[in-house]
Order: sequence, then C-alpha cells, then structure tokens
Amino acid sequence: MNAPERLRGAVPLEQAVAWRETLHARGRRVAFTNGCFDVLHAGHVHLLDRARAEADALIVGLNSDASVRRLKGEGRPVQPCAERALVLSALEAVDRVVVFDDPTPLELILALRPDVLVKGADWAEDEIVGAREVRGWGGRVVRVPLLEGRSTTALIERISRGDDGPGGNQAGSR
Repeated sequence: MNAPERLRGAVPLEQAVAWRETLHARGRRVAFTNGCFDVLHAGHVHLLDRARAEADALIVGLNSDASVRRLKGEGRPVQPCAERALVLSALEAVDRVVVFDDPTPLELILALRPDVLVKGADWAEDEIVGAREVRGWGGRVVRVPLLEGRSTTALIERISRGDDGPGGNQAGSR
C-alpha cells in the first residue's frame, strides 16, 4: 500500500473490515495470517513476506496478551501487545494488524473474508483454523515452509542460558 495508507499499531476490526471491503471493490486481493509474534525474528519476517507476496495486501491477526498467556504459559508474552503490534505494523509486508483475544482467529477470518489464508508449514492443512471457510468462499490456503531452527521459544531459552547459538541469536516460528 502507499505510505500514507500505512498505520502504526493495531486497528479495530471494524476499520480493517471496511478497508478490506474498499480493496475488494478495487479488485485487490487480501491475505491473512495470524500469530503471537512475540520476540519477532527472521522466521516471522519470512512468513510475513511470503504471505504478502500471495496478495495485494496483508492483514495480520495478533494474539492479545491474555491469549498468548493461555497458549504459551506464564512469562509470555515477553513483549506487550501494543509493542508487538507497533513492530509488526512497521514492517513493509504488513498493511494492517488486528488484535484478537479469542482462542482462535476464526471470528477475524469470518469478518475479514480474506482471499488467501497463510500459515507456517508446521501446521497441517486440517489444523489451520478457517481453512475450510476460506476455501468455501473461493479463497486459497497457503502453507509457508519454515526457516529451520527459528522459534521464539528456542530464542527465549537460548537468551535465558546466555547462549548465542550458532551464528548468534537465531530462532523460528511457533
């Protein structure tokens, strides 16, 4: 999107839906992906770049702090939601960020009706929330191969141990 259209931080779902409708009226395709994106790393950037390459715009569903805690346990997220949203929204590949607190992003997907649903290849197709619905309205589901050895959990563990790991602090997807 053009620089003036870029926003910093998360936007309300209603605003993202209206923006998506404007794009569709112009014949543009929208991709959607989601995640915690806690301690952003090269694996995340790879996924986001690949997701954006699948469409004209990318909306990212970002797990709220409470949602991350439910998924990952106490001590997570490392970064609060507002900061994770700000960092994500600053990336060239990301056009909009919408925060969700539900256990899954299904409600976001149903509201946004993306043309392409993108997840990391660590998710089996039948595990991808919203895949059936997106295919049902004519959309596509894309699984992006992961960058090996990249994971936020592994990165946090290495930092806790004071271990730079091979090639410095590197990590991956979930």
